[in-house]
Order: sequence, then C-alpha cells, then structure tokens
Amino acid sequence: MLINYDMKINSELQLAFDTLQYTGTSLFLTGKAGTGKTTFLRNLKLMSPKRMVVLAPTGVAAINAGGVTIHSFFQLPLCPHVPIQGKEITPPRFNREKINIIKSIDLLVIDEISMVRADILDAVDQTLRRFRNRFKPFGGIQLLMIGDVQQLAPVAKEDEWNILKIYYDTPYFFSSHSLQQTDFTCIELTEVFRQTDIDFIELLNKIRDNMADERCLDSLNSRFIPNFVPPNNEEYVTLTTHNYQSKAINDEKLSELSGKSFVFEAEIEGEFPTYSFPTEVELMLKKGAQVMFVRNDVTPEKRYYNGKIGVVEELTDDDIVVYCKNDGTYIHVSKVEWNNVKYSLNKETDEIFEDVLGTFRQYPLKLAWAITIHKSQGLTFDRIIVDAQAAFAHGQVYVALSRCKTLEGVVLSSRIGRAAIKNDDDVNRFSQYAHDNRLDDKQLVGLKQSYFFELVTELFDFTTIKNYLSNISNFSTVNLNRLYPELTDKYRIARDRFLDQVFDVSVKFQLQLRQCFNVTGDIESDKCMMDRIIKGSEYLKAKLYEILDNILDDNDVDIDNVDLSKQYYNINDKLTSAYKLKIGLLENTVERGFNVSEYLRSKSILMIAREEKRKKKKLKKDVEIINSPRDISHPRLYGMLKEWRFAEAALAGGSPLYYILTQKALIGIVNSLPSTKSELMKVQGIGKKTIEKFGDDLLEIISDYKDEAGIE
Repeated sequence: MLINYDMKINSELQLAFDTLQYTGTSLFLTGKAGTGKTTFLRNLKLMSPKRMVVLAPTGVAAINAGGVTIHSFFQLPLCPHVPIQGKEITPPRFNREKINIIKSIDLLVIDEISMVRADILDAVDQTLRRFRNRFKPFGGIQLLMIGDVQQLAPVAKEDEWNILKIYYDTPYFFSSHSLQQTDFTCIELTEVFRQTDIDFIELLNKIRDNMADERCLDSLNSRFIPNFVPPNNEEYVTLTTHNYQSKAINDEKLSELSGKSFVFEAEIEGEFPTYSFPTEVELMLKKGAQVMFVRNDVTPEKRYYNGKIGVVEELTDDDIVVYCKNDGTYIHVSKVEWNNVKYSLNKETDEIFEDVLGTFRQYPLKLAWAITIHKSQGLTFDRIIVDAQAAFAHGQVYVALSRCKTLEGVVLSSRIGRAAIKNDDDVNRFSQYAHDNRLDDKQLVGLKQSYFFELVTELFDFTTIKNYLSNISNFSTVNLNRLYPELTDKYRIARDRFLDQVFDVSVKFQLQLRQCFNVTGDIESDKCMMDRIIKGSEYLKAKLYEILDNILDDNDVDIDNVDLSKQYYNINDKLTSAYKLKIGLLENTVERGFNVSEYLRSKSILMIAREEKRKKKKLKKDVEIINSPRDISHPRLYGMLKEWRFAEAALAGGSPLYYILTQKALIGIVNSLPSTKSELMKVQGIGKKTIEKFGDDLLEIISDYKDEAGIE
C-alpha cells in the first residue's frame, strides 16, 4: 500500500510502512522538521493491519498523536527509574483488560521519542517483559519510535539527573539499556514538505547539524529587525523560550484592542486531565484578535489546519468568524471535540479499540501573537518573530526557525550568535549512527523473508509444550504415583507419544523447511511450500489433539499438601494454555493458509488470557460426584467421605483436612471397601488413633454406601 503526500509517492515513507507491516523489526523513524513524520503516523493508524497502541511523552503530544501518555498507559511512577539489576519498578496493578491489551499488541508506537528519557524507556521495557517474553527487549514487541533527536530534548531536572547519571551516559532515549539490546533499524526522511526554498533548507540543516558558519549566521541575522512592529495587515507569531513571555505578549496585545471581550467556556465531560487541555478553558477573544487554529479541520472542506493563523473578524456570544489573509478565506468556527482515550478490548472480536474517557469541547483557537517554542513543535507558520536570546535547551533555535516556511517570513528580535545554537555531541553521534545505518530496499527484502520464516518456525515449535508435559509427568511420578497410578501412567504415555509423534516430527519438519527456504528464498510465493506448511499443520494438529485433549480435559486431583497442589495446577494450567494456543494456530493455518497478518491476528486473539477461576466444588448428599479424581473405584463413596471430612474439620475449629484423614487413606478406603475395624487398619494411612476416633463413623458411611449401591 503506497503512502501518498500531495500526489507524490515518497519512497522513504513507503519503506517505513512496509517495514512495519511485513517485518517484526523495531524502527526509529527520524527526519528533519517538516518531513511528514506526523502525517505518516496518522496514515499508519488508518492503514496498518497490526494491533497498535500509540503513546507520547506529554499530554498535549499524546492528544495530537491520537494516543495516550506513556506514564498513563503503563501506570509508571513520576520518580526516576533506577535500573539496578534485580530491582524492578513497583509493579502496577493492571486489570485483566490492560494485561490482555499488552499481551496482544503487535506494534507499540512512541511519538516525539526525542523527549522520552532513557529511564522511562527502560521502565516500559521492564513492564512489557513482565507480561510478554521476559527474555527479549520490550517483551519481543515491535517498536516504532518517531522523532528527531535534534529537536526538543527530554526534561531531566538537576536532582533527577544526579540520580540517573550514575546509570546512564545521557538522558536521551538512545542511552536506555533496553534499546541498546534491541536490534532496531533506522529510516531517515529527507524530503522536506514544509519549506521549498533550497537556501533556507540548507541554512536550517546547518543549524540543525551544528555546522553554522559565519556566512550562515550572517544570512540568518540579516533577519534581525530591532523594535520590529508587525504591520496591521500581516499576521506574525512571536516564538518565545518561556511561558511567561508569551502570556505577557498575548495579554498586552489583547488589552490594546478596543471593543467588547467575549469569554467562551470549554465543556468538559468525564476524565480530561488539566495538563492535556489543548486550548484555554476560558477562551477570551476580541474582534481583531490574532488567533491560531490548534487542530486540523476534520470536515471534507479542510478549511484550516493546526497552526493556521487568522484574525477574529466577527464575534458574538455563539459565533466566531476568523479571516485568514493568507488564502483570503472567512471561516465560521464551530466548537470541536478532543477525546481523552484509553485502549480497551472488544469482548466480541478481541480487537483493540480506543475507549473515550473524557471529552474537551471548545473552539479550536488560541491567542497567537505569541507561543512558546516548545508548544510550536509540529506547527507551521508563514511569519514568525523569534525571541531566542534566552534559548536554554538543545534544539530550541532549530525548532523555532524551522516552524516557518521561508526565511523572509522570519524576523529576529535579537541577534542569534553561535552560543545560542546549542548542540549536543551525544545527539550528533547518534544522529550519525542513524544516518549510517539506514534501511534500504534490499535489506527490507531480507527482513521480510526472515520474519516470515521466524513466524513459520514459531508455528512448528513445540518446545514449550514438551517442557510443560515433561514437568507434569515427572511431578506425577514423584508425588502422585501412589495415589493416582493410572493418571501418572497416562501422563508418561502421553509424554512419550508426544516426543515421538509430535516433537521429533516437528523438528525434522523445521529442518526441511529451512533447507527449502535457503533454496527458494521466498516461501510466501512458493505454492508447493505453502501446501507443505498447511499439510504439516494438519498432521501435527491431529496428533496433538489425539494425544493431549482427553488427558487435559479430565485431570483433576485432590492433594492434601497445599504447596504440592499449587505446583500441580500451575503446571497443568500452563500446559493447557500452551496446548490451546498451538491447536488454535495450527487450525487457523489449515483453514486459511499462512500469511503474516493473519497469523499475528490469530495469535493475538488466542494469547489473550481467558483463564476462568477454578470453581470450588461443593459436595452435597444428594448430588452425584461426577468430577472425582482418576483411579477412584467408587466416586459416590469418595464424595460422601470428602463431605464427612469437611464437616469433621469444621467441628475441630477449621483444622487442615489431612489432620482428620489423609488423601491417601481416603482413596485407600474407597478402593478397598473395608467392613470391619481390622480391615480398616490394613488401609495405608489409618492408625489406632484414627480407628478409635473415627472408625465407627467411617464403617457406617461405607455400609450405607454398600446398601445404596447394592454391594454385598
């Protein structure tokens, strides 16, 4: 599927889209300001078949990207995350739905990655490992990082950095330990859409790359106009380094206008945090006020875009008309909605969807004589006044200048010297690394084939089931053989059959596929190979079902030892989950063939945890005991004795059941049906004290059962 920008096919953006759709390789998508990174993300959300979650470091960035903040999604603490080996962040209390979402994500997108601190990325890695694959960076998930490291840097306060600098070389995301363990590739967007003037683009590039020479600075400072006052008929936006500067300018400009002030109140419903407000809660305007649209027009007319400047032409209590001189249009502005979303699962389809927590409804405008450089990131202007004399952070000057379409549209309120163009050597080194390791079409072909074969190999890998089946067989031999010899024997037989008829066959089949893959180099287009995959899936699915389905369907046991009981059911649950996942994937391949998108979708749905809590069985006198353990000759008597044992334990003040009668003794009684105390004494686990205390009761229960069952 091609990515189209202004009727142009951009090969770099297409390469990025194909990498995300057809491989599992993580990607750092970078590029200069104005190269279409934000537009790419918007299109990716619309077109990609992968189940994705979009995150950003700040509330405003998250709202603009159509996602949520990193801290909110992963419920991370606001304090620095110290990456000490063996010391994990305090695990958040995720509900089942959040866990299911994390388990089923195909692609995790982090926008404005340049503003993400290294320790935060490591905290994300740790959380993903906890709920996915703990042996792989980020739990094995595919990661898309979008941003330009030459733009705004992460916030690292002095006290926070004093803690973190012991563990990290820099505060930037690329210093995170988890990312350094990740095999990711890079795509650099080079075609600039915002500017068309070659000289201005070259000037911006030199400032971005810290290569501004005297000629470059002279050209830039030619735009220094002392005490510049914008003409009344031209709309300029002043970009400042601090909030108080822009607020003071806007307040002063608004007060200079005559006429009535109108205040428009935002309507807020549900949950919408203050730090994510996209514009003012109380928007104060006057006729003649310079304003900026703070979002794109979603109507087919596309009358305005995020960053478009205009002047309030008409104003009433319920109507705002903005005149945009740039294109000579009059826009009747209506209130629009911003949503604060969280990700949820559709219970019927198991698809990830955005659940709206709250809504912010307001006119998409704000006063725009001045805004901060930080809030201008991602916006485009025709005319700007740059007040960068107090620039204090890496990338601020570049971000400010690159907001404008032309150099002629820039006015400097103070000269920019070399000292104001702050650059970071660590950023430069990483930028060079990203540039030198750019992905090309030839490498993409290799990644696509490797990923396809990786998923095919995963489909025919039965190692997890083998391990769990061996564990439960060994456990039964050591702990259950005396009580449940029949069940123990069935586990052993199932293990041996599985190793011979499933596991060994799958290993040989994988080797055959690898040899064929090395010859053809393209399994997906090889019909003969695809037929083999389908037939292999059909055979292995049938054998797996034949060997394990019955034994997993009826394997309840009663174990007095609480720890042993937990171990048994823990292994059993893991074996059952692994079996159901594999059966589901094989069945899907048999029915629909094998392709990357379908396999990922099927796997995501099947991996969602659906374990039902084990129901406590309540025994009643008049209810037949159906789910009794294996190796029980008389299930009804077994149930009667269990009920008696529960009652005696309760009368003894809640004593453990095995204090009354051990499980071994209970099963021995059920299978031997003793009629006298001397016969009862022969049952293993029955002693003189048990006979003295409970002998008469036990013999009476046995006698009643015999009469009921017609046993002589």
